[in-house]
Amino acid sequence: MFQSLAKTRAGCRRLFPRHLLHRLTTLATCVVATLVSQFIYAQTVNAESGERPNIVYIMADDLGIGDVECFGGDRCQIDTPGFDRLASEGVKFTDAHAPASVCVPTRVGIMTGRYAWRFSRPRPDGPWGFLNPRLKPGSLTLPAMLRKAGYRTGYVGKWHLGTQMPTKNGENQGPTNVDYTKPLLVGPRQYGLDESFILPGSLDMFPYVYVRNNRFVGEVTAQRGWSAFNRVGPAADDFEDFEVLDHFSAEAEKFLERQAKQKQPFFLYVALTAPHTPVSPSERFRGKSRIGPYGDFVMDADNCIVRVLNALDKHRLTENTLVIVTSDHGPALYAGDIPQATPNQLRKLEKKGHYASGVYRGYKFSAYEGGLRVPLVARWPGVTPAASTSSGVVGLHDLYRTLAEVAGVAVGDDVAGDSVSYAPLLKNPAAASPRSDIVLRSTNSFVIRKGRWKLLLCPGSGCAGRFGNSPPRDEAWRAAVEAHGERVAGQAQLAQAPFVQLFDLENDPGEQNNLAVKHPERVKSMVTLLTKQIDAGRSTPGPRLNNDRPITPFAGVPAFVLKK
Repeated sequence: MFQSLAKTRAGCRRLFPRHLLHRLTTLATCVVATLVSQFIYAQTVNAESGERPNIVYIMADDLGIGDVECFGGDRCQIDTPGFDRLASEGVKFTDAHAPASVCVPTRVGIMTGRYAWRFSRPRPDGPWGFLNPRLKPGSLTLPAMLRKAGYRTGYVGKWHLGTQMPTKNGENQGPTNVDYTKPLLVGPRQYGLDESFILPGSLDMFPYVYVRNNRFVGEVTAQRGWSAFNRVGPAADDFEDFEVLDHFSAEAEKFLERQAKQKQPFFLYVALTAPHTPVSPSERFRGKSRIGPYGDFVMDADNCIVRVLNALDKHRLTENTLVIVTSDHGPALYAGDIPQATPNQLRKLEKKGHYASGVYRGYKFSAYEGGLRVPLVARWPGVTPAASTSSGVVGLHDLYRTLAEVAGVAVGDDVAGDSVSYAPLLKNPAAASPRSDIVLRSTNSFVIRKGRWKLLLCPGSGCAGRFGNSPPRDEAWRAAVEAHGERVAGQAQLAQAPFVQLFDLENDPGEQNNLAVKHPERVKSMVTLLTKQIDAGRSTPGPRLNNDRPITPFAGVPAFVLKK
């Protein structure tokens, strides 16, 4: 039904203005979705009657909020029928955030319900997909928690949480010493996953080889590299970048087919590799979008959602399955129609009318909303109202306690200390958010949000700006020191203009008007709140938890800012 509607929309684009067509098809989709939702509700046995739902969580990689049509509207020039179907059948969250504007810390936050900066990095470590484990084996991760509660747990897609690989010389893993004939010493199985089919890192990070249930797939004897950064490294002989999304979709479909024959509830985590570079759409989607290869790749990623939804329908699993789809952070400014990673590529697409960050400022890596605000939709037939919207603040790391509540699992105070359940918003999207504040982080700086106010503990974009984020970190800090008149002695001086930025997101979603000078007391109170949450080892009520390492609100301030 929805695929036919999408085809009709594509055909009608030649006859009607885009903005009018969008409104008409959105209305039609909502009407159909409401009827479907009512039909499903009449037949389903869901959480209201005591049956625990199945759970599917899908997360794209480097997908901007403006890359999704139901969020971007007329500023989006890409068709996303998978996302749009879920939004029409469920609830759309317009104020959802990744805990970080870069991949690994977001994934750590989702798995643990804690901010990633609370954890120490492993020593030694490895490059790219040879990352060492970010979490202690045996930790009560999100899938481990659900598995303990009786769920069958599966993971398909990009891992990027680190592994421990067997090596030929007993030394730390790297590009030259891994024994690919032996299973992982530490992998998804050690984190509560019954089944897994993963790529160790991102699509442009070697080794380019799949790992099924902790065992490498195929012969790893090739050296390959992809167009974006040309990172040449170990690869399976038959590995092709443009086939990855199809393989992940097929693996997700097989998992769902197997589970349809079982009575056990399941949790499936699907972590896509797109539209993260290399921009490599499958042959089926090449030339399909109106704006070139980047649009093709987004459509290819969205089709993974379509395939999962179709598989749920096929196996009669839709009625009792909660589906949540999102992205790990904002879009990469260096991705676009040129194969090589090139600064400011997405700005070229803006000239074509496509704004990957939507109405927001900034991109991946930055402290601005474009790097941190993400599309998030959820559908739970009989529970989420069709075509509804929630403006409540939620974080991706809130998934831990949300799913615990959905599955009826009691979670102790000693875990997931930064996670707040948004399960109430699934039932009543108009309700106030259970979360009053949230801590976010760019690659270099902290951000704290409280209500409509957002404080950036930096004077610029909070990142190096190598690919076009502006103002670049060092340039902004030097300008701030110059405006201040001298270097600063400590945190008290840093916690004020011109070293911080305060925005009223309700009236200034584009973060253009820095109000730090006008509201010094608000700045001070928000820095105090952040400091308390850092020191407490948690941001939710409960006993104090330990951080693995010392950290301060202004961690990452360049040395040239401070007095010697």
